[in-house]
Amino acid sequence: MSTRTPRLRPPGERRRPLPSSVPKPEDPEADERLRRILASPSYRRSDRDLEFFERDDVRPLRLQLDYLKPEVLLTEAGVHGAIVVFGGTRLVERAAAERQVAAAHAAVEAHPDDAEASARVAVAERVLAKSAYYEAARELGRLVGRSGAGPEDCRLIVMTGGGPGAMEAANRGAYDVGAKSAGLNITLPHEQLPNPYITPELCFQFRYFGMRKMHFMARARALVAFPGGFGTFDELCETLTLIQTRTIEPLPVVLVGADFWRRAFPADVLAAEGLIDSEDAELFCFAETAEEIWAAITQWYEEAGRTLCE
Repeated sequence: MSTRTPRLRPPGERRRPLPSSVPKPEDPEADERLRRILASPSYRRSDRDLEFFERDDVRPLRLQLDYLKPEVLLTEAGVHGAIVVFGGTRLVERAAAERQVAAAHAAVEAHPDDAEASARVAVAERVLAKSAYYEAARELGRLVGRSGAGPEDCRLIVMTGGGPGAMEAANRGAYDVGAKSAGLNITLPHEQLPNPYITPELCFQFRYFGMRKMHFMARARALVAFPGGFGTFDELCETLTLIQTRTIEPLPVVLVGADFWRRAFPADVLAAEGLIDSEDAELFCFAETAEEIWAAITQWYEEAGRTLCE
């Protein structure tokens, strides 16, 4: 019996090639057939086959990944809870709103008979009137950012839909004080870039609205809704439905801008019509400033005997 000790060779180093790497001179067409096999989509490794990944019957795997990636990274970052902030993408800071008003007036002066141009002036002036909400959202981001034990404390963070407007303002406020914040962006036909104030490692892009909604609710400690459009109403109504039906643990819902919300979302009318119970109109409260928002949230937790941030 040989007593020679085997010598370990570096990976890939062989004295003789493996059979699969030996040419077949007896079959001149073999190389071309092999080329076609290697080029076939079926031969792509499944985790690298993006074309296969787009098939309808692979949707369950896409849903899993849409959930899993943010869940893993948020957990690794130590994110326990979030103040979820939604609001209109067209809410802008005062300087930008003033430029819009000036441009709208200039268009009317250039085309005084254009009814649409006149209507745009009225809209621009209403956007200017709501520019205070941009600063309120920004200040709320600062308050949440300062509530932790320092910039690296991610137990409670601001979480937004990742877009411009009120969401940008909330992320920006956290950025102002050196705190981290998250943005859950969504893939749209007309791409919505994330706002530049989100913490890069906490910015995610979702394929499915449903999975994005799940992540908002999974860590939500409060929902703050600034004046907004369909997307804001979508998130607000879904959250209220989950609370109303006791599908989730109750959480504070703060609507910022009582005048706007009483006109746009008249819950008292729904109650008077018998479409919801009167107590369901008490599932939310109103606020005007960042300080009022934060006070409403903290008071809600004190009265409930619960901890806002563990």
